[in-house]
Amino acid sequence: WMSFNGNHKKFKLCKCVFLCFSEKLLVLTVATEETDGFHRFMKSASYFNYTVKVLGMGEAWKGGDVGRSIGGGQKVRLLKEAMEALADQEDLVVLSVDSYDLIFAGGPEEILRKFQQANHKVLFAAEGLIWPDKRLADKYPSIRSGKRYLNSGGIIGYAPYINRVVSQWNLHDNDDDQLFYTKIYLDPLQRETLNMTLDHKCQIFQNLNGAVDEVLLKFGTGRVRVRNTVYDSLPVVVHGNGNTKMYLNYLANYVPNAWTYENGCSLCDDDIVDLSQLKVSYPNVLVGVFIEQPTPFLPEFFQRLLTLDYPKDKLNLFIHNNEVYHEKHIQKFWEENRNVFGSFKVVGPEENLSQGEARNMGMYYIRWLAVCEMLLSFICSDGITISPFCLLLPYRKIIGPLVTRHSKLWSNFWGALSLDGYYARSEDYVDIVQRKRVGVWNIPYMAHVYLVKGSVLRNELKERNYFVLEKLDPDMAFCRNSREMTSHREKDSPSPESFHMLRPPKGVFMYITNRHDFGRLISTANYNISHYNNDLWQIFENPVSVHRSLSDRVFVLQPCPDVFWFPVFSEKACDEIVGEMEHYGSWSGGRHEDKRISGGYETVPTDDIHMKQIGFDKEWLHFIREFISPVTLKVFSGYYTKGYAVMNFVVKYTPERQAYLRPHHDSSTFTINIALNNKDRDFEGGGCRFHRYNCSISSPRKGWSFMHPGRLTHLHEGLPTTNGTRYIAVSFIDP
Repeated sequence: WMSFNGNHKKFKLCKCVFLCFSEKLLVLTVATEETDGFHRFMKSASYFNYTVKVLGMGEAWKGGDVGRSIGGGQKVRLLKEAMEALADQEDLVVLSVDSYDLIFAGGPEEILRKFQQANHKVLFAAEGLIWPDKRLADKYPSIRSGKRYLNSGGIIGYAPYINRVVSQWNLHDNDDDQLFYTKIYLDPLQRETLNMTLDHKCQIFQNLNGAVDEVLLKFGTGRVRVRNTVYDSLPVVVHGNGNTKMYLNYLANYVPNAWTYENGCSLCDDDIVDLSQLKVSYPNVLVGVFIEQPTPFLPEFFQRLLTLDYPKDKLNLFIHNNEVYHEKHIQKFWEENRNVFGSFKVVGPEENLSQGEARNMGMYYIRWLAVCEMLLSFICSDGITISPFCLLLPYRKIIGPLVTRHSKLWSNFWGALSLDGYYARSEDYVDIVQRKRVGVWNIPYMAHVYLVKGSVLRNELKERNYFVLEKLDPDMAFCRNSREMTSHREKDSPSPESFHMLRPPKGVFMYITNRHDFGRLISTANYNISHYNNDLWQIFENPVSVHRSLSDRVFVLQPCPDVFWFPVFSEKACDEIVGEMEHYGSWSGGRHEDKRISGGYETVPTDDIHMKQIGFDKEWLHFIREFISPVTLKVFSGYYTKGYAVMNFVVKYTPERQAYLRPHHDSSTFTINIALNNKDRDFEGGGCRFHRYNCSISSPRKGWSFMHPGRLTHLHEGLPTTNGTRYIAVSFIDP
């Protein structure tokens, strides 16, 4: 049984000690705290049934800031103490490795076999970069090929020989462990006496620093390996030393069995919150909404919050709004729902907070609401729609749902970072965005929407201004601070200024999941708020939010010969078109004289407003080309429309002004006629009669469109509207 600090509950590894070639293997690792990296290391060890002993758990770290400078001597001291009890076990093989930035890719039998093949008593990991003293480079033995320099993150050897190495330690905890081992190895006498060598060709140890371009993932049946393409080796221990920890995170999304082509994601259900089982007490959640600029469809976003399948008294709402335009939307939502949620706090533009300051305030708010166990944060600077799945995420410390822009590869995460800390595309980015690979992914950057455990905000993140850092935007600052977080305990560190030198980096892992369709990002580019209903003009940037999505399974009826009827607009889009026209207000009156058209005379006039008059003609033609043309091809087989129309207008029928339209042909190849309000609720009567077929149709459902030929065959008339007001949108297509 593996245990640390008397705790047998966290990890229980195999009781067996594997035997191979009459040898035994024991893994020794140093970890003073249970970081995300440590938990990942232990899971990989458990998968292969390693016998692991953890040294130093719960002990104050005094080994320096090993991520940024020399240090780590405390690891040698702990290993020295442990080896004193193992020194006389001649057949015991000891594997000493780091834990925070290391995973296993193979099992004990493979390590023992490769160690025996090396034919040495002690084997150190090797790398192509020398640290910490470059002046020692010339003292290294010459080699024909392979990595030349020692790395202390991995050591394997027989127990008596490992003991003879570490027993020489008489330095301080913050002295450098790698320099200590290097000086011993570079002593020719000790190198020969202790029979030491380096794993030059990465048979056992793969250090990633300076070698990222050498390795790739090798997928096999049921398991994934890391392959070194230079030496054609399959390393067993993969170490993300130096600045390669994010690349190790990428590899660990697959190695050893996190995701495979055969089985998909094997770890996705670990620690998941099953809301259906929470009969008594649901976790309290703070929902933070941050609005930094004019954002399309914000009222719809608020309505989606109300659809979250979660007890509303367990949701606490914090809204920061930095845009005066949206105050009316927030005020309306607050008045209607202020008593729906557990608590409801709004911070407006009068506070003059920066984005980072506003999000830090949200952090402080959840600390004040001590009952809150999670923060569900929505950053609406680019807009977002959500689904109830957002609260069904695996219970990681920080995790976000994958959301993308419609038909784009643009998403709310980065799969990798460039050397300067900005976007880089990971090899699997496209497959994850397109959901060809479905799972839970450790990533270096996320934005817009994520879930954070309240305990993380109150403990790991409480020491910093986590959304403010140098010249970075708030999302980049938060992610960088989380990745590079350094732990701190007041009893171990006398002052905030010194804690960096007393603790090793222990970044919190951030995850993205694409296991469900969680919603989508909404582009705010070119969002013009000068119209009456500004969201209508989003048909280029955010088309799905404006109209009904027309797919290959579009529902089409044929009430009369060559007359087709199908859904086009949402009810809200219909209301906004009518509202825009009434706000404009200049209806033509149904007169024959019409300066808006060529020749100035309309033979069959209607009481209408043209799309051009409200500046919506370009958007309307885009709608025809993108969403009407595909239907045309389905119902008029062999006809390929140009998707062009000169006459695009909204007609208003009322008994007082114009109730009907006399029989006529349209100046089009085909015509669409979209109902913008409801028969029997908004008006009575109406409809259309096609004379040649003696077929009459009552007004279609709101948001549905007629489509019929315009010339020759389909002489038709508009039937009288007997009460109320009827609105329809009409286009004469391919005139």
